[in-house]
Amino acid sequence: MRASCCTFLVLLIQNNFPKTESNTETCSSENSCTEKLSDTNKYSKESNEWTSKIKRSIELAEIQYVPCKSVNCSCHSKVIDDDLAPFKTGITKEMVASAFSKGTKYQIIDKKLYRQIDCHFPARCAGVEHYLKELSAKMPNIELSVNTRDWPQVNPQWGHKNVPVFSFSKTKDYSDIMYPAWSFWEGGPAISLYPTGIGRWDQHRRSITAVADKVPWEKKVAQAFFRGSRTSEERDALILLSRSQPDLVDARYTKNQAWKSDADTLFAEPAKEVSFEDHCKYKYLFNYRGVAASFRLKHLFLCKSLVFHVGEDWLEFFYPSLKPWIHYIPINSKATQEDILNYIIFFKNNDSLAKEIADRGFQHIWDNLKEKDIICYWRKLLKKYAKLLKYEVVKSEDLLRI
Repeated sequence: MRASCCTFLVLLIQNNFPKTESNTETCSSENSCTEKLSDTNKYSKESNEWTSKIKRSIELAEIQYVPCKSVNCSCHSKVIDDDLAPFKTGITKEMVASAFSKGTKYQIIDKKLYRQIDCHFPARCAGVEHYLKELSAKMPNIELSVNTRDWPQVNPQWGHKNVPVFSFSKTKDYSDIMYPAWSFWEGGPAISLYPTGIGRWDQHRRSITAVADKVPWEKKVAQAFFRGSRTSEERDALILLSRSQPDLVDARYTKNQAWKSDADTLFAEPAKEVSFEDHCKYKYLFNYRGVAASFRLKHLFLCKSLVFHVGEDWLEFFYPSLKPWIHYIPINSKATQEDILNYIIFFKNNDSLAKEIADRGFQHIWDNLKEKDIICYWRKLLKKYAKLLKYEVVKSEDLLRI
C-alpha cells in the first residue's frame, strides 16, 4: 500500500496542473502517504494557467454580482418561492397527511402551537418550536410536517410523491421545503466543547466577532485550518495535505460518536476539538459538508477569514445568497491535494484579494443572517405555505400544546 501511495504522490508532483478526478488514495498506517508534495513553481506554464483561471473566475463573478437588498430578509426570498413552486396548484389534505409520515406533525390553531406527543429529537424540536411559538400569534390555522432528521425526505427521482415536508437541508434532487435549522436556537451538534449543542446563533455572532476584531487580518496565521470528524472521504485530501505541508495547512480529524478505529482518523492520533472563536486565528478556513449541509459554515464567516467552501450540492436556506468568488472560494468536492495546494498558494500570493473576499463574506452574513432575518424567513415561509392549503385545518385531539 505504501508503494502505491507514494507512486500516487509522485504523479501529483509531476502533474502540477489541477485535476478533476477524485482523490481516493487512503492510508494503511500512521506513516504512509505523508511524503512531501513539491512546491508549486509559480513561474511554470501550468502555474500561470492556474493563476489566470482563478483571476478570470473572480473577475467574471464581480461583473455579474448584484448585491441583494438587506430588507425584510429579501436576500433569501427566492428560496421560498423556488421551494414552494412544486405546490403552486395547491396543497391538499391528503398530501399533508402523507407528509406526516416523514416528519413531526405541528399545528397552529387559534394562535396556539401544538405538536404530536412523540418527537424523535427533542432538542431539535425545541429549536424549531422557539420560532413557531413566537410566530403563532400572527399565523392563520395551519398544519405542517417538520423533518428534524439530518437527511431530506422527498426525492421524485426515487419515485416519492410530491408532498410538503419541511427539512433544514437538501440537494437539488429533493423537493423538500427548506426552513432555518433548529440549531439557530437549540439542538445543534453536541461535542466535548459544546456538550449540550453548539449553542445559539445570536450569541455566537457576538462572541466570534469579538474575537475576530482582536485578530485582524494582518495578525492571522497564513495557514489553512480545519478540525472535524471524518464524516466524508471528501475531507481526506486536506488532511493528507496537512501532513505533507504542515506550514501551509493545519487540518486534523477529531473523534466523534461513530469512531471505531484509527482508520477513522487516517491512522493519526485524534485531534482535540477547537472552538469557533479559535478558528479566527487563521486566514484560510475550510468548510465541508457533513451528513448533509454543515452547521459550521455560517460561523466561519464571522472570523473575517477567507472561507473555502467544498462542494456545492448540499444547501441550507441562506446558501444561495452567498456567491462563489465574491463571498467565498468554491472548491470541487473531488479536489485533489494538488488542487487544494494551488488554491492556498494563490491566495497566499494575493493577500489583498483574499482579504477583500473575506471581508465581503463576513459582511454578507453579518447583514443578512441576523436573528430577525431568521424570524422573518420563517414568517414569510409559513404565510406563503398557508395560502397554498386547499382545506380548512381542524385541530387534532391527540396533539400536545407547546
